Amino acid sequence: MSVGTSSAPGARDVRHPPAPRYGDLAGLGITPDDLPDGLVVADEHGRVVCFNAAAERITAVRAADALGQRLEKALPLEDLEGRRWWQVTDPYGGLAIRFRQPERNLLLPGGREVLVSAQYVRDEPTGPVRRVVVSLRDTEARRRTERSHAELIATVAHELRSPLTSVKGFTATLLAKWERFTDDQKRLMLETVDADADRVTRLIAELLDISRIDSGRLEVRRQPVDIGAAVGRHIQAYVAAGQPADRFLLRLQQPLPDLWADPDKIDQVLSNLLENAVRHGEGTVTIDVTPTASPREGEDAGTSVTVSDEGSGIPEESMNRVFTRFWRGSKRGGTGLGLYIVKGIVEAHGGTITVGRAPGGGAEFRFTLPVAAPAYLA
Repeated sequence: MSVGTSSAPGARDVRHPPAPRYGDLAGLGITPDDLPDGLVVADEHGRVVCFNAAAERITAVRAADALGQRLEKALPLEDLEGRRWWQVTDPYGGLAIRFRQPERNLLLPGGREVLVSAQYVRDEPTGPVRRVVVSLRDTEARRRTERSHAELIATVAHELRSPLTSVKGFTATLLAKWERFTDDQKRLMLETVDADADRVTRLIAELLDISRIDSGRLEVRRQPVDIGAAVGRHIQAYVAAGQPADRFLLRLQQPLPDLWADPDKIDQVLSNLLENAVRHGEGTVTIDVTPTASPREGEDAGTSVTVSDEGSGIPEESMNRVFTRFWRGSKRGGTGLGLYIVKGIVEAHGGTITVGRAPGGGAEFRFTLPVAAPAYLA
């Protein structure tokens, strides 16, 4: 005999009915107006019986005007070819084996685009339609994504065209008139070609990094990193390129905890932050490397690096856009992808990065990397 049942005459069956598959939404106090997407429901006669607040917002039709109306009148939709959607799909008189309409772009009166999907509710697989449940979504998020992709393509095309034009021009000139140039002229042209090839390589590397960041596939190969020495190398490179040595101030607070990170990616982060400070900032570029405190007294949680300058800084209204794609601090070149990649690299290490105003009035970027070792040493 199974638990909770009795075969005795008059015994009461104490078995509980199965729980609803998705829970009792009404018992949770959830109504159609709480849904983020538009919801329109028509009964077996095609009359609208539900028109929630999101549907009102998306369609600009009042629920009071839609309720009780025929579905095709309350929600007059057309496809992108101008055909009336309800006549084309015919939910009540079409094929009895259909149970849904997949999401697609349709047009509301006035040409406003909306994402629409529909479900046909039947009591049995090929029975008559008892309900038509329509979901509506605004296309603004999709449009933002499409604009972002278009901007990325346009930026890449623009950034590639300049160096590739230079490479093509110099190589074609050298091949056609090699004998006419002196060795110094040849060297100058080849050095320009080499620099432009490096520029193309960097852009391709940035695009690959963006792809890996967006898909969550950015790999971090942790090794011991001397962050102070890494910063020193970047400063020396700028000095060798002509920047005055006294423009940089490196302050190390010892002792620093052992840092395990991907040295190539940390170099990429430092390169971007220092380039921003040198290119867009003014005055002294200060780099502070300090240990960060752990919640437990006497322990270090990680290492923080702060890069600040004495320029005009970043306007308050732009602070929340600094780490987005295509943000540029000025019109002085660049793809606007560097800080987006920096944020992705820092977060892939489990760290954080912030931007603010430096004590000297310029921009201040601060990233913190946690103490972390490779799995085989953990």
